[in-house]
Amino acid sequence: MKRRAGLAAAAVLAQREGAPSTCALCDRALGSRVEWHHVVPKSEGGTATVAVHPICHRAIHAAASNAALAKAGSIAAIRELPALARFRAFVAGKPPDFHAPTRRMRERD
Repeated sequence: MKRRAGLAAAAVLAQREGAPSTCALCDRALGSRVEWHHVVPKSEGGTATVAVHPICHRAIHAAASNAALAKAGSIAAIRELPALARFRAFVAGKPPDFHAPTRRMRERD
């Protein structure tokens, strides 16, 4: 039930006026499904969120641990992580609702 409520809240955020039209990670237009990523994880004290594609959200968490995301501290720094730079090049020409399985690409800290 908790996840379903979270998905409903995310849908409301995506529909509101002034919602971003591009993904914070890959800069492609957002599709029909939008997820909200905490730039600094909630477990590390973060509150700010950005709109991302579901595949981009999974790529972020596959590429970096919560501690690494907290250390990065901004979406610009997260974009520059080597694994995510490769991912961004991969999805650059894909349609907004593109989805593919996400493999763990996290390198050990």
